[in-house]
Amino acid sequence: MTLMAIRTRVCNLIQATLKQKTQKAIGRSSYESISQHHFYSASAAKEAEAVGSRGMGLEILGVKEYMDYRRALYGDITHKALLVDAVGTLLVPSQPMAQIYREIGEKYGVEYSEHEILNRYRRAYEQPWGRSRLRYVNDGRPFWQFIVSSSTGCTDSRYFEELYNYYTTEKAWHLCDPEAEKVFKALRKSGVKLAVVSNFDTRLRSVLRALNCDNWFDAVAVSAEVEAEKPNPTIFLKACELLGVKPEDAVHVGDDRRNDIWGARDAGCDAWLWGSDVHSFKEVCFHLQRERKENREDMRERIGACHS
Repeated sequence: MTLMAIRTRVCNLIQATLKQKTQKAIGRSSYESISQHHFYSASAAKEAEAVGSRGMGLEILGVKEYMDYRRALYGDITHKALLVDAVGTLLVPSQPMAQIYREIGEKYGVEYSEHEILNRYRRAYEQPWGRSRLRYVNDGRPFWQFIVSSSTGCTDSRYFEELYNYYTTEKAWHLCDPEAEKVFKALRKSGVKLAVVSNFDTRLRSVLRALNCDNWFDAVAVSAEVEAEKPNPTIFLKACELLGVKPEDAVHVGDDRRNDIWGARDAGCDAWLWGSDVHSFKEVCFHLQRERKENREDMRERIGACHS
């Protein structure tokens, strides 16, 4: 597909999207007026010019059209670096949080049900954290002590230490995608640099080591070390700096629209929402792989199942 054809396709898609949104907002009869028609057409043209810069992309265009556009602009590989969120994208807790809080807490006198613990946890987590501008400072102990005591009503330091240390072990976590290692190794062999970008305390490095995946990445940007939490663009910029790439050459994948998608785009990176734009790291690989046939076939051989 030529660049001109892709631009036309982009403009048509944006016009259709804006038309649909405008119809819902102001009603069909008003929308069909000449002035409104001019409004959405002019807006679409301006939006089309912005495609490929920060913020614009998958939500309006869809993954395939957007990747075609980037390849037409930048060549045979869409991005030079992949940034990956940790909790919710790369890894998830192996058991529900409230279950673990209750099971470990029983011997320390915790009597709340899992439902009560979950509700209290949510209320505590949503409260403004006033002791510092960051929730996770160094090992995050003050914040997590507040969360644990608020969730369970237990202030026993032995309970907190056992619970806190549990979440540094491989028993507490598992990988979201069992094919992640194979895909990441293939991407790195193809020249794509990888980094974890996470709102986490300094235990994250121990967690990655426990899961034997710390060596999959060229860099790790942890909010407690960077002193900036997503959606602050600083943490994304730090990851790009560690990888030696420009923000516009990186794409971030995460499961939180505000923290991951908006934050990455504010930093100038592209961003794909895990579970919506992409559903597996094989799918991420497919969108990152080189356009040329020989490179595409080589990539498929390396991971064994990167589908088209």
